[in-house]
Amino acid sequence: MVDISDIRAAAARLAPVVRRTPLLESPFLNEIAGRRVLVKAECLQHTGSFKFRGAWSAISALDPEVRARGVFAYSSGNHAQGVAYAAKLHGIPAVILMPADAPKLKLANTAAFGAEVITYDRYSESREEIGARLAEERGLTLVRPYDEPMVIAGQGTTGLELAEQAAEAGVREADVLVCTGGGGLSSGVALALQAEAPGLRVRPVEPEDYDDWKVSLEVGARTPATGGRVSLCDAIVTPAPGEITWPILSRLAGPGIAVSDRECLDAMAQAFERLKIVIEPGGAAALAAALFRPEELSGEAVLCLATGGNVDRAVFAQALEGSGG
Repeated sequence: MVDISDIRAAAARLAPVVRRTPLLESPFLNEIAGRRVLVKAECLQHTGSFKFRGAWSAISALDPEVRARGVFAYSSGNHAQGVAYAAKLHGIPAVILMPADAPKLKLANTAAFGAEVITYDRYSESREEIGARLAEERGLTLVRPYDEPMVIAGQGTTGLELAEQAAEAGVREADVLVCTGGGGLSSGVALALQAEAPGLRVRPVEPEDYDDWKVSLEVGARTPATGGRVSLCDAIVTPAPGEITWPILSRLAGPGIAVSDRECLDAMAQAFERLKIVIEPGGAAALAAALFRPEELSGEAVLCLATGGNVDRAVFAQALEGSGG
């Protein structure tokens, strides 16, 4: 498992390379939400998402001989880019398995970071089987997107920063809304806040129909998502809570929240217009909950993680057009 000592050790390994992302606030967003809304802009992290933290943490923790043989990962995009860039900085090979229908920007960026990109049909092929074959043939080490202790530790460094920044902003008790797929970021942040800012409570935010965390936390057991439709929030669409992340969040997280794709698009537009940042749909889910689900929150302030900004132009244009902006 992972604990606060692992997160602090990951922070030390990340210190020379990570960006300390800002905590942003706008009076316009506060007015919409009816409370203070503070947004930690992880969309400004290397590769455009928090995923760089976990990737660097996991790769830097490998035995040097193992690391030199290279790594591989499977991802729809943000984890892919994080692993690709972290591997490049370490000077080691990286192979990334990506769905053929992943956003074009994410496919292009992953290749641009120097990784070998192998696409597969997510509906008819098993990425696990492909990955197992690669590991055997090339001696590569798998860097999992969320069910990996050193990845969770790296994501938890976001929580260490957030605890300091929230205190500086005068916020010591609040819900912390986190866009959640497998739960690596939410788990790491929850562990960090438990140690450094116990008045701040993580609450997972997911797309409607893919709210497996919301349902699982309600019933007290890991429960698969309903699914059945395509969501714009590809970055946080997962079949069920992770095996490692579930015990952490079942103990530390508050109730989950589900938001619609339309609310995420509207949150993207508000973030662009009011905070001057670009967020992808899955990375905007937390802000969408803060702005458009105020009845599910309490307190005078809410903290949100804007987790990723890797969005195709067409989707971003859709967000701005729908807002009237």
